[in-house]
Amino acid sequence: MKRYFWNILIAVDQFGNALFAGDPDETISSRAGKAMREGRAWGCILCRFLNWFERDHCAKSIEQDEGVVDL
Repeated sequence: MKRYFWNILIAVDQFGNALFAGDPDETISSRAGKAMREGRAWGCILCRFLNWFERDHCAKSIEQDEGVVDL
């Protein structure tokens, strides 16, 4: 049951990314991590916020084979 809820959370995360014109198979954290590497303000701000919950969350979440930085 735990895996089921985890899968639902990932699906919601990917859906949110798709709503903002991102790759529907990439999480918001992955996209933000890529944006942070590029020095984009929105990525830096979101990743700083997410670091409160997990250190280096965005860097750990980057999916190299999914999406592109486009904002």
